Amino acid sequence: MQIGIVGLPFCGKSTLFQTITKTHLDPSVLSKAEAHHAIVKVPDARLDKCSAIFSPKSTVHATIEFVDVVGLKKGESGSTQFTTNFLSNVKTNDALVQVVRLFANDVVPHPDGSIDAMRDIVAFEVEFILSDLSLVETRVDRIKKQLLKSGGDENVKRELPVLEKCRQALEAEKPLREVDFTKEEMGVLRTYQLLSVKPMLIALNFDESQRADAASIVKQVADKKSGKQTKIVSFFGKIELEMSELPDEETTVFMEEYGIKESALGTLIRESYALMGLQSFFTVGEDECRAWTIKRGMTAQEAAGVIHSDFVTKFIRAEVVQYDHFIALGGSFAKAKESGQWRLEGKEYVVNDGDIMSIRHS
Repeated sequence: MQIGIVGLPFCGKSTLFQTITKTHLDPSVLSKAEAHHAIVKVPDARLDKCSAIFSPKSTVHATIEFVDVVGLKKGESGSTQFTTNFLSNVKTNDALVQVVRLFANDVVPHPDGSIDAMRDIVAFEVEFILSDLSLVETRVDRIKKQLLKSGGDENVKRELPVLEKCRQALEAEKPLREVDFTKEEMGVLRTYQLLSVKPMLIALNFDESQRADAASIVKQVADKKSGKQTKIVSFFGKIELEMSELPDEETTVFMEEYGIKESALGTLIRESYALMGLQSFFTVGEDECRAWTIKRGMTAQEAAGVIHSDFVTKFIRAEVVQYDHFIALGGSFAKAKESGQWRLEGKEYVVNDGDIMSIRHS
């Protein structure tokens, strides 16, 4: 999974990227007009607990790739230009984090001259909607001409009503992430890499002096912009960057001192998983303890295919125990079996978040 971090100049997006990836880059590197990529382990205390029980040869966390997306430019009027290069860079991401500046700094003023979270959020939303609308209208016109000439094949005929549905929403200035699409409709849309359909996590960037007001401001913005696949979170960029430079043993003390309950990385991953409908299951043992990321609602057979594509056709049964039950029974498979918590499930079993599974296959 790849998550792109976007934002207006001087909003703190590169600060957030460095914080969550612990890649503390030189300013000369950050100033270059090229995207920065980093793969981050998904922290999961459940996997760590399993690893402590089995002492495996290896522990493999799920991973997420974060991208510091570049390409925005300042126009002649001083306002930000959403360039074709920027919009192209955004298309390749599965989800987006928009960093929105809430802090004032006279040394580095906001490019639009004032702090206004809603204005900055809407700026991105409008550009994404306009970009999608242009693409959808062009494709609809081509399909209609094709249908008039030759009648078109069945795939084209199925495509048209989906695109018309998109156009109706976009013309109403509604981002596609807030539209209800079926699984089949989403399959059609994936080929177009539309921007406004991507889940959006809006991260409000505060400074230390705003700690008392941050929660109320987040609520105000959330009341206006939260949606089915849009979520508002907050972080304190400067504080979080300092925290990311500390040894792990000092981080807890630092968080307690500043009243931070969860790191920016933890918040972004938790909320991104929720927005994208993701969850984890585990395979454990003395050789390896590993977390696997799947879509909510996946069956045991589909989850097996994430481990190895051959397991889909060769799937026989899944041995399953829920993590909480396993830990409550002392991390013992024998006790899990005796209590009936370790059970056999067929290919239609819907995997739950935190299931520990062993796949039987031919």
